[in-house]
Amino acid sequence: MDDLKGKLLDVSMPITRDMTVYKNREEKRPQLEVLSNPRTGVTESVLHLYLHTGTHVDVPLHMIPGGDDIAGYNLNDMVTPCKVLDFTGIQEMVTITELKEKEIEKDDFILLKTGNSFRSIHNNIFNYDFVYLEKSGAEYLVRQGIKGVGIDSLGIERNQPGHPTHKILFNNKVIIMEGLLLKDVKEGLYTMFAAPLKIPGAEASPVRVLLSPRII
Repeated sequence: MDDLKGKLLDVSMPITRDMTVYKNREEKRPQLEVLSNPRTGVTESVLHLYLHTGTHVDVPLHMIPGGDDIAGYNLNDMVTPCKVLDFTGIQEMVTITELKEKEIEKDDFILLKTGNSFRSIHNNIFNYDFVYLEKSGAEYLVRQGIKGVGIDSLGIERNQPGHPTHKILFNNKVIIMEGLLLKDVKEGLYTMFAAPLKIPGAEASPVRVLLSPRII
């Protein structure tokens, strides 16, 4: 990893009209409206953006009535050391079994690299069979005392009635980050720089996520 020393890795999705959106729903596609004044030469734009589009952070208000909104989160929890864990050999879901094979400690921020990194959000077509974090995996991460978890798909779970993965994490104040581009990121230790927009009352926010390898 010496060749990466000092480099910032941008693991955020570009915001475009043709980007991958959840379940290919047209209403979730972003739209950039450019307002140009030919007389003055001034250009201004309006971005119409669903807050769960692209790389974003979910907070408790997303699933829990009265839960914390995005403005209440501490940036120190998102500008932080983190661990990228490689689960690219898994076909369906990340469970407690796979997580126990990795070194996960209290206050870790974990980024899950799965097979999603080689399909799904990279090809502008939503993959309904994306790899996700299963309920037992969420419970294990909470017991380990992590402060956040990210994944390389537009959802951290699928086909789980009642959204238990989200709720387990939210009820224990674990930050959820979705839509990461980890294809070219190796398993290892990084410093993460991630800052969601400060939108009081919002249940999610787009986020630009940068990783810097930690050389030890």
